[in-house]
Formats: sequence, structure tokens, C-alpha cells
Amino acid sequence: MRPARRYRSATGGRRAAGLMCAAAVCAAPLLAGCGGGSDSGEEQSRSVPASAVAAPATASPSSPASASSPASASATGRLTEDQRERKDLVPADKTGYRKAADIATGEVSGGKLTKAELKRGSDRKPVWMSTVAAKDGTEHDVTVDAASGKVMRNRTDSDQDADDKRKLTDRLSKAKLTSQQAADKATGQTKGTVTSVELDDTDDGTRIWSVDVVTTDDWNKTTYDVNAADGKIVRKHVDRD
Repeated sequence: MRPARRYRSATGGRRAAGLMCAAAVCAAPLLAGCGGGSDSGEEQSRSVPASAVAAPATASPSSPASASSPASASATGRLTEDQRERKDLVPADKTGYRKAADIATGEVSGGKLTKAELKRGSDRKPVWMSTVAAKDGTEHDVTVDAASGKVMRNRTDSDQDADDKRKLTDRLSKAKLTSQQAADKATGQTKGTVTSVELDDTDDGTRIWSVDVVTTDDWNKTTYDVNAADGKIVRKHVDRD
């Protein structure tokens, strides 16, 4: 941001010159011409109310043109940190959600996906980090290289007990929609790239699939909460940060 322009005080020689000019001409219409050149332009700048020049006009926070509005950052080409991360990460994913989900579930006998998210791995390369439940409810953390589609890790959650496994199988049994069907519901509303799917519950106990869709024209992320029982969209949130 450029520094605010400073306006000199109308004192000293310039004021005296103005008075002398007024006395010599003795005609009000000609006063505007006194001093001439750059002094005239500066005098006109001083005549603007201080409130108008103290700072640029600031739009209302709710206005799309507001400097603090994330939407304006996309519109003007200035991406936020999260938007830049998505812009770098999404094109680097050569596997895609569907294939990554199939690869992950294929690593577990009778496996069902409960979560998949496109992230950066420890080496900063893109990976799909997934959670897959076996038929008995045992959770497996499966990591798939997003560039090659190769399985990098398949690890069982050692913290699970019998009650945890029972609860997980119960949650999955009540989810009539698969993660793939929920992703289709979301992309049917917003055309984009699926970067995350997760089975979850709302505060009132509604079982949902939470699906993130990134639009590559502005790199915003739209999250859809899809009812896992009937497929209805219960919430939509656009993240412009």
C-alpha cells in the first residue's frame, strides 16, 4: 500500500503570496488564478474535506468488494494462502478421489471407506490419506500416493477395542449412501474436484457424508453435508479463504 499523501499547511510564503495577489487584482473571480502552477493544484487538494483524503473509502465488510472479503482476493487474482495451497495441490493429484478410494478399500478385505482426504505427505508430495473399516470394524489407515496411485502404507489402528469396532460397524450399517454416491451428490451441485469425504454426525445426531469440492476457476472450497440415509443435502458452506 502506498503511503498516504501529505498535504502541506497553507502558511508562510504561499499564504502571503495569495494575499498580495488578492490585493493587486481586487476581484474575487480572479483569486483562483493567484499563485499559478503547482501551488494552485496543491491549494485545490487542500480544499477537499479531511475525511475524504485521510484514507481510501472502505467498503462494508459484507460487500464483495471489501478488501477484507476473501471473495475479492479471488476476483482480483490475489489468492489467499489456502487458495494457493489448493492451486498447488489439486493439479498435482494424478489419481483422483474415485481411484484413490478404490485402491484404499481394495487393501482391506470387505473394506468400506469412512474417510479420504487429499493432503501433503511428510515429503510435501500429495497423498490420499484414507480410513477404511474392515468387516469386523477394524480401522485401517491407508495412504495412497496421489501422483502414482501406489499404496504407501496400510496400518491398523491399535487403539481400537471391541466396543469401538462395534460402534463403527453400526455407523456404517446406518449409512445407506456410499462415499462415492455422496461425492456424486456434491459434484452434482458444484462442478469441481473432490478433495475430501468423511462419514460424520451432526450435533443433532444426523449421520452425514461431509464432502469438499474445490472449484479450479477461483480455488474456493465448497463443503456439502449429505444425509447418509436419504441423500438430501443438509448444509452447504463455501470457504473463500
